[in-house]
Amino acid sequence: MKRMILAAVAALIPVAAVAQDPIAVEDAYARSANPVTGAAFMVLKNSGDTDCRLTGAASDVAERVELHTHQEVDGVMKMIHVEEGFIVAAHGEHSLARGGDHVMFLGLKAPLNDGDSVPLSLDFGDCGTVEMQVAVDNQRMPRHGMGANRMKMGGGQP
Repeated sequence: MKRMILAAVAALIPVAAVAQDPIAVEDAYARSANPVTGAAFMVLKNSGDTDCRLTGAASDVAERVELHTHQEVDGVMKMIHVEEGFIVAAHGEHSLARGGDHVMFLGLKAPLNDGDSVPLSLDFGDCGTVEMQVAVDNQRMPRHGMGANRMKMGGGQP
């Protein structure tokens, strides 16, 4: 009887671990407009009951990987490093899109060619880490409504 109970508990552990990871990533792709920089874009979805914050990203394809956004400074759009990261609201989503928030690859070690796959780790602190492979698609156009208009949902950063 004790073995049956232990087996039942052991069988539930992987399910519980998966249920606690509230972040899902959809529609991810990477691109590069020049030989030294690239970026990754995606939709982050939080199915949990608490806000999660993307605090960092890592990949071996570049010397540095940072979280960036675009901001108007003196009438000119500039890309800036966002050290505090991006909030993904509970039961909400946050878009990382061209012309807005994104993962930036600085100092590419090799060109990002169409069809390549980029390893990417996203750190959400207490909400966990997401390890993924992101397809490179240099030809992809921004989705309608995304890009410079910076679509934000679920109470993301201003």
